[in-house]
Amino acid sequence: MLFGLLPPYRAGVTADPAWIVPFVAQAEALGFESFYAVEHVVVPVGHAAAYPYSETGRMPLADDCPIPDPLDLLAFVAGHTTTLRLGTGVVVGPHHHPLVLAKRLATVDRLSGGRMTVGLGVGWMREELEATGVDFSTRGRRLDELLLAVRAAWSGGPASFHGEFFDFTDVRSEPQPVRAGGVPVHVGGHSDAAARRAGRLADGYHPLGLDDDALAASWALVRQTAEDAGRDPDALELSVTMAVSQVDGAAVERAAALGVHRIVCSTAAVGPAQVADDLGALADRVGLAPPAAGRDGAAPPRT
Repeated sequence: MLFGLLPPYRAGVTADPAWIVPFVAQAEALGFESFYAVEHVVVPVGHAAAYPYSETGRMPLADDCPIPDPLDLLAFVAGHTTTLRLGTGVVVGPHHHPLVLAKRLATVDRLSGGRMTVGLGVGWMREELEATGVDFSTRGRRLDELLLAVRAAWSGGPASFHGEFFDFTDVRSEPQPVRAGGVPVHVGGHSDAAARRAGRLADGYHPLGLDDDALAASWALVRQTAEDAGRDPDALELSVTMAVSQVDGAAVERAAALGVHRIVCSTAAVGPAQVADDLGALADRVGLAPPAAGRDGAAPPRT
């Protein structure tokens, strides 16, 4: 099992370099595999759209909570770490043009030595998408095209794509990502459409808010869709997000039995002064192994 981390966005510290640098240094020294960032380009004040992962329908972040751009944040984190993978959970795909996004992702991937993984989702907040000029009803089709067009940009040669929303002919995007085929792409979401999209077009699936039965059914749909599309379902990764306080040996065993490859541990409900202690306790509970002996030194690159 791999273990990633989401920082405590609610605490308002993710745009504070004096806080984020020691946070990622500790995560790396403890042996966490990855650091994840989220995206909200804007948060419309008093939004009417219902947050799908809360019984109240309200997003747990305040309207004025600092939510830095995820790729810029990950580039900053890359410069202060050597082994942590850099993930998004998730980038709201319909906000972005595929050529601009492909360039930004490839740049972070190159400069970090191939550590980038991008999670992409359709977005749930109508007002946010409309604020950037996106027709909310088209977001699924836009994300499908984005995935295909980004892959085309990472094909290693002149790229062309002709779709409903994006169109380009014989362009080159340099630098290319480190890995042949491009940055690993995971699809976020909890719907059947998201599961099928992951099976058809992605390298992994990162659902949110599913209980064990729903997760098993959704992952089975991902795998079956991949197989129907002539893809190898065993090559796909399944990631889930859990609160730090919920992650223990029993939870890890249960997740592994469901096919989970990575648990992204959310510190959302943890105060910034308590995070260091909670991360150390979590590492002890699940038996994390630091990249080198001892937890007080810098972690060397993994081979």
